[in-house]
Amino acid sequence: MKKSVSIIGSGFASLAAACYLARDGYEVEIFEKNETIGGRARQLKKDGFTFDIGPTWYWMPDVFERFFADFRKTPGDYYDLEKLNPAYKVFFGKEDSITIGDTLEKIYKAFETEEPGSAKKLKKFITEALDNYNIAIKELVYRPGISPLELVTPATAKKLGSFFSTISKEVRKEFTNTKLIQILEFPVLFLGAKASNTPAFYSFMNYADFGLGTWHPKGGMYKVIEGIEKLALSLGVKLNTSASVEKIFVKNHTATGILVNGKRIKSDYVLSGADYHHTETLLPKDNRQYSERYWDKKTFAPSSLLFYVGFDKKLVNITHHSLFFDTDFEKHARAIYDDVKWPEDPLFYASFPSVTDDSSAPQDKEAGIFLIPLAPDVEDSEEIREEYFRKIITRFEHITKQEVTDHILFKESFCVNDFKQEYNSYKGNAYGLANTLFQTAFLRPKLKSKKVHNLFFTGQLTVPGPGVPPSLISGKLAAGLIQNSKK
Repeated sequence: MKKSVSIIGSGFASLAAACYLARDGYEVEIFEKNETIGGRARQLKKDGFTFDIGPTWYWMPDVFERFFADFRKTPGDYYDLEKLNPAYKVFFGKEDSITIGDTLEKIYKAFETEEPGSAKKLKKFITEALDNYNIAIKELVYRPGISPLELVTPATAKKLGSFFSTISKEVRKEFTNTKLIQILEFPVLFLGAKASNTPAFYSFMNYADFGLGTWHPKGGMYKVIEGIEKLALSLGVKLNTSASVEKIFVKNHTATGILVNGKRIKSDYVLSGADYHHTETLLPKDNRQYSERYWDKKTFAPSSLLFYVGFDKKLVNITHHSLFFDTDFEKHARAIYDDVKWPEDPLFYASFPSVTDDSSAPQDKEAGIFLIPLAPDVEDSEEIREEYFRKIITRFEHITKQEVTDHILFKESFCVNDFKQEYNSYKGNAYGLANTLFQTAFLRPKLKSKKVHNLFFTGQLTVPGPGVPPSLISGKLAAGLIQNSKK
């Protein structure tokens, strides 16, 4: 008789785990509280416009390829990919920007133009980043974080110093140009911490950025969710939406099922891809691994204020992805991680998918997504959201030399309160738990409960960390632990 698994949530990690478990003979059923699947990677459609609500960057394509290859499939079986050129553009002011192209040679040239001699330094830095990437992907991130010995390999022994240095230190050893430093420190924002607190080993994200490039799935990141959903359904996974999990049943220190919309669902295993902290509140107190004090002391990745905007015209001087670093980078980082307050002059990110993808907006119109990174749990109100939209849209108009305010058809916003309400997100964080030195690998919350048998976790608050590719890996790791638990 097949063993049954109830999975809480339907984000990347949950869907990936469901596919592996169903492939290996388990009876798998997913329960998603919202009306559509995808977790934080849902979609907004309005008046002919289509927006990714959550992730918009497709990095580390090799991880997606490896995932689908595990099922003898390819990404191309489910969605069409385009490598972006330029990958993105970084604005430092009205007449001051650096464009990151789609090849290393173009990026070396851009660095050299900005600062003579920097191309040679960048080649050296990227060579080291590639080495770290190969170690991370081939030796480390597919390990379940059970023991510190997982980090001990001949390759990592040679890299010991890079775990105790930081991205910030290593970048500043080679580069003095502020703009180039900011570009090199930007990718670790995906890991959810300041470059000064992120181990230098994580420079592998710079190789993911420059070496592997930035891609776009036609139709948006939600097409990836739909692709994995299609795979899951073909494997026999059952999907339930508007299915709020209210309790995890425990008997004799063993998970026996869940309560969904008032109905008891029995299962042999429970796997949660929902917020880790929230999931433990579904348990009796003596079955929770981590206290409120534990969570409160952790360093969380930022939250975000997002705007989804429909424009009635095509915009100029924009790229698919743009970063606006025309204000103090360090000051904004301090507001997130040290002062825990709204930044006075925020950096922001803007995405215009309709530059690349006609399906994102009606003809001769533009879809825009704007994001301001924030400290989790800051005050959130409509008045504050409006104030910050005015701040960034004014700067956007100035820098790109165009008037857009009077061409806004509509805008929707999403912020801390929405992350809490929609995803039960701890303190309204957007990206999970930061990958600082003491929150890496075996030091992160565990994939397998230490107190409740047959209860497992997956996603960005556990191993290996935040981001879409790590979430796919997390799903595989959690599924593997469930499979091993019956042996």
